[in-house]
Amino acid sequence: MTWIAKPKLHHPTLACNALGYTRRDYEGKISTLCAGCGHDSISAAIIQACWELDIAPHRVAKLSGIGCSSKTPDYFLGQSHGFNTVHGRMPSVLTGANLANRELIYLGVSGDGDSASIGLGQFAHCLRRGVNMVYIVENNGVYGLTKGQFSATADRGSTSKRGVENTDSPLDMVGLALQLGASFVARSFSGDKQQLVPLIKAALGHRGAAFLDVISPCVAFNNHPGSTKSYDYVREHNDAVNRLDLIPPRARIEVQYGAGETIDIEQHDGRVLRLRKLDPDYDPRDRIAAMNYVQQHQARGEVVTGLLYVDPEAEDLHAHLRTVDTPLNHLGEAELCPGQAALAKINAGLR
Repeated sequence: MTWIAKPKLHHPTLACNALGYTRRDYEGKISTLCAGCGHDSISAAIIQACWELDIAPHRVAKLSGIGCSSKTPDYFLGQSHGFNTVHGRMPSVLTGANLANRELIYLGVSGDGDSASIGLGQFAHCLRRGVNMVYIVENNGVYGLTKGQFSATADRGSTSKRGVENTDSPLDMVGLALQLGASFVARSFSGDKQQLVPLIKAALGHRGAAFLDVISPCVAFNNHPGSTKSYDYVREHNDAVNRLDLIPPRARIEVQYGAGETIDIEQHDGRVLRLRKLDPDYDPRDRIAAMNYVQQHQARGEVVTGLLYVDPEAEDLHAHLRTVDTPLNHLGEAELCPGQAALAKINAGLR
């Protein structure tokens, strides 16, 4: 249905954000995914987050790999930059683009097959290097494009639509992200817009590698009673550690008094994360505690969601490499080729 064009005329009563855009301006083509697919809910959450944050669509670069999830960038932010890479190679292409032009907002969309199998190595290095990006994995536990085989994130003991049991141990994308050094780690559920939209907004304002693992049920192959990635299972086993509010910069902050009720975390762009603690003992600023918490609740069969870890002082790849503030694609020949004398000075400093 991507050949069916959406109407370009907007009703005059549609609400506009600070840039004068309506929510419709952040949409893309008509989705060709199965009706009820969780991926479409994630696309809707991205649209809502970018509209509410007053992000100009042309400032966003969206990249993906191969799979049902990697088709979704065609369905949101139709006026932004986009690139569909080969299977599992989205992180390296995004890293190169980010190094060339640091002024864009980078959004990488992938799936559990694209990132947890063929792209696992690139996933790891992208996070450990702190590439300034939002990395979303739309996690359904199956290969939907090739008719529902188990992916690397499918839980041991879960069954396929045909009743076959998965005997392999699963990869936990959140656990990997925490161990690899991602400075923003969260998990959510495609059916929980109230939680997912603020998480995406917070990730977009974070400097460094922001990772979101979103459980997104596959209605065609993985939404039956034996699945641990189904709508019913996630709703019944969801353990939300916090609820998130995002306060714009320069807005008045009204503090709700009461010991342990809220945590305010200021991000690099001035926005403030306000966490309402549903679990009174949970601290999202403690990486080791987050890893232990996720593992303990996973052993009980619970799906932990919310903002699991954030480092408000994180740096990105440009800070690590000490690149210049000017985007590299804006530099001229004089800066990129300073001459033999400059090269000799660099070589002398390496001896």
